[in-house]
Amino acid sequence: MITLQPGDIDVGGVTLRNHLLLAAGVLGTTGASLQRLLKLGAGGVVTKSIGPEPNAGHHGPCLIRTECGVLNAMGLPNPSKNFVEELAPLEGEPVIVSIFGKDPEEFKEVAGWFAEHAKAFELNVSCPHAAGYGAAIGTDPETVLECTRAVASYGVPVWVKLTPNVTDITTIGLAAEKGGASAIVAINTVRGMRISTAMRRPVLGNRTGGLSGKAIFPIAVKCVWDLYAACTIPVIGCGGVSTAEDVIEMMMAGAQAVEIGTAVMDDVRVFDGIAQKLYAKDGADPASIVGVAHD
Repeated sequence: MITLQPGDIDVGGVTLRNHLLLAAGVLGTTGASLQRLLKLGAGGVVTKSIGPEPNAGHHGPCLIRTECGVLNAMGLPNPSKNFVEELAPLEGEPVIVSIFGKDPEEFKEVAGWFAEHAKAFELNVSCPHAAGYGAAIGTDPETVLECTRAVASYGVPVWVKLTPNVTDITTIGLAAEKGGASAIVAINTVRGMRISTAMRRPVLGNRTGGLSGKAIFPIAVKCVWDLYAACTIPVIGCGGVSTAEDVIEMMMAGAQAVEIGTAVMDDVRVFDGIAQKLYAKDGADPASIVGVAHD
């Protein structure tokens, strides 16, 4: 397998310790859990998505295992502005704060709480199971452009996390780029559901949810491929990454870094495990791998 030279990398205006980031929504709920993942080898961490009002999320069941992934409908639970206190012990660390809102004004309000604490913002315009938020606005290019522009006004790098649940993801990526995004994250979960044949009703409390894990890896690779070809800003791959080989494949499709979420549920030490196989002193220059499959 191809190995890479180790060391810090700069992606989307942020200096990361390596190419592996903790994805939003997985162990990103407290400062302590974020610090733990950094100590366990994550090159950077993305917080749980924070919104304009405290939210308890959907009633359960909120998460189930599938044959090759996880189906969840958490409903964006978060403590809102109170989360600022969790970031105090992480000053100077590569922490990206995930935020959401229903319009540019709410995005800007939430970003204002964290503008002095975050190395970057990740705009959640892609969650498929929160009415009025996430993918409900992230399928409209003009709204994505305006939300990105509103947050970019703080001068902090802005990453925009896109939904795969659209006809053409590049139209949304280009809108984010036009709005001033520093990077694009592809992808969030894919809409899905399961039905209990014994109960004769949907399994999830919200009925439908978002599928993550190995099942969506090929979808994520295709979205990264398309965005790399269409946009000029960096692409960060997300969706089903769990091995060093997956990281290389994502990078060959065009990703400059990757986010890892569902794989953390099976092994909290996944970052270090991947890094041990991914990096070597005599490895290739990472820049020579990004997008090479397009040549």
